[in-house]
Amino acid sequence: MLFIKKLVGRSFSFTGLLIFSLVLVSCEGLWREDPEKEPLARVGDNYLYYDDLQTLLSDDMSPADSASYVSNYIRDWATKQLLLSKARINLTEEELEKFDLLVSNYRTDLYTRAYKEVLVDQKGDTTVTQEQLERFYENEKDNFRLKEKLVKLRYAELPRQFLNLDEVTARIQRFNEQDHRFLDSVGVQFKKLNFNDSLWVPVSRVIQEIPPINAENESRYLNKSQFFQLEDSTGVYLGKVLDILPLNEIAPLSYIKPTIRHVLLNRRKLDYLRRLETEIIDEATKEKEFEVYERKK
Repeated sequence: MLFIKKLVGRSFSFTGLLIFSLVLVSCEGLWREDPEKEPLARVGDNYLYYDDLQTLLSDDMSPADSASYVSNYIRDWATKQLLLSKARINLTEEELEKFDLLVSNYRTDLYTRAYKEVLVDQKGDTTVTQEQLERFYENEKDNFRLKEKLVKLRYAELPRQFLNLDEVTARIQRFNEQDHRFLDSVGVQFKKLNFNDSLWVPVSRVIQEIPPINAENESRYLNKSQFFQLEDSTGVYLGKVLDILPLNEIAPLSYIKPTIRHVLLNRRKLDYLRRLETEIIDEATKEKEFEVYERKK
């Protein structure tokens, strides 16, 4: 904390200095003079070349936009270079060493993290069976209590001028196979529809989809076996509530399945990475690439 305060006192933020250090390490090699290239700009011994900007300019940019972009980029680059020079002068050797260590550790973390992700992707083991899902659910179900109510609902949003409203209303409430086929056939005339009433949906999603229902009145309309017909200036909303689960009930497996799958895959990934790290150490030790020395007394 004392170290950070010291830096702030010099008008440097910790994050800013770390960025400076990162740029400092990378820029020295990138922008040193190359006699085979024509430079765009120079600050001290560092040069900026057109080739460095080539990948940043898109073909659909107009000449004026390209020129403006290049001009702004050069100005930003020069500002950073000049600030870096000031930072190197004003920071102590101890501070510079600390930032160099931070940069080195950060670069190592970036490389190793990217390599691990490549290995995980190559492994490609993303299969989670129904049995695995059910076993995890049974063992952990108490951790999946609902933080908001869920409903099973079929509904349709119709234009206010819809002519066959009474028939659609009757069929949504009854909803036998013939009704389902009829509603599917005329559904293109609806503004929205959901006839998959086997899915659990959070009440917040219902409120989002059906504006006349809100947090204050949802308990009036969202009750088991209830049918509602609501309207506003944009349309008519017809809904049939099939079932409802209250707060703090255990979430059904069908609803929580994506979460469980994510947890299982993440655990599998972590287990794989732990084994990988152990194998790397064991192999390096066996090949005499890694040794730990006892400290001399």
